[in-house]
Amino acid sequence: MSQDREPLYIKIQNHFKDLIISRELVEDDKIPTEKDLMDDFDVSRITVVNALAELAKDGWIYRIPGRGSFVKGIPETQMAASPTISEARREKKEPKVKIGLVFPVLGDYFAIRLIAGITDGLKAKGYSLVVMLTNNSKEQEKEVIRELKNTVDGLIIFPVDAEVYNEEIIALKMQNYPFVLIDRYLPGVETNVVASDSAFATMLAVDHLWELGHRNIAICSDSPLMTVSVDERIQGYSEALKQKGAMINPSLILNDIHINGGGMNAEHPFFRFVKNQMATAYIALNCSLGVQILSIAKQVGLRVPEDISIVTFDNPTPLLEEFSSLTHIDQSEYNMGIEAVQLLLQVIENKGKQPIKFEKKILKPSLVVRKTTAKAKA
Repeated sequence: MSQDREPLYIKIQNHFKDLIISRELVEDDKIPTEKDLMDDFDVSRITVVNALAELAKDGWIYRIPGRGSFVKGIPETQMAASPTISEARREKKEPKVKIGLVFPVLGDYFAIRLIAGITDGLKAKGYSLVVMLTNNSKEQEKEVIRELKNTVDGLIIFPVDAEVYNEEIIALKMQNYPFVLIDRYLPGVETNVVASDSAFATMLAVDHLWELGHRNIAICSDSPLMTVSVDERIQGYSEALKQKGAMINPSLILNDIHINGGGMNAEHPFFRFVKNQMATAYIALNCSLGVQILSIAKQVGLRVPEDISIVTFDNPTPLLEEFSSLTHIDQSEYNMGIEAVQLLLQVIENKGKQPIKFEKKILKPSLVVRKTTAKAKA
């Protein structure tokens, strides 16, 4: 019997068997509803019911009344009969691809959302993730890359704050090892990168504050080094002011704020800067610094946004009402993680098949206006 003349309920069964064997559907994945299957296959409800009933009877799926049908797995009776199925079961126990993530530190919700995107992107493909933290140490980053590259099929790397990138990353490029950089890239070195448009982001912030009448706009970073992303953000800040015919005031570019583990006390230079209202508006280059500025303002009796306005990079958290009011730059970090996974898997799949072509994916950030920005006082 040709495939075209197969009974329709058999076609539906074989469709899902193939998806389960190939691991496109894995244990506990939900099967589409009967209504969706009727539309997808252009068949009657009885045909769908028969197909699902047979799949359940043979042990491919299980059904929960009121909730639907779910993947049970490859039936044991099928394992010996098919080498292909046996191989798929082995892949279940040991995923076909294992990815390593090299990350500086889990210090804020930017990191959490970014890693969530990476995790979900890999889960959708049935692949596993190994996460190694470097504590923002260049030496630890070297060790982690050396350790992981021999045990995983590819790397996603969020480089540490450093004046130059470590030689292990350069070595990966020279060895044609599959890897993708996220958030930061190597100036002058072509690699696969997924990042946000940092310069455009600060231009959005400056434009917003300028329209509100602010002219003394400070840009603030607590990064100990001038990373590529920090440098680009300051460039975007300067360019936005130049486009408005404004003079650049170096005293408003605060890229050397040092914060120890205990935070800032009243004697800290930046604490005094905020207290003395040296600026009417602040652009914080990370969300923890944005929260710090908000905290200082409250301590010294400044009202936000009546006395000063604050724009921070990244949403500090959607969970705490106290901080959910911050106007912020959304870098779409979850999507950044998804894009990084897609790019890396593409590199892995094409390895050896065609010449390597490096890709730089730059995501457009957006400004989310909330309650910490308002018109400048006259």
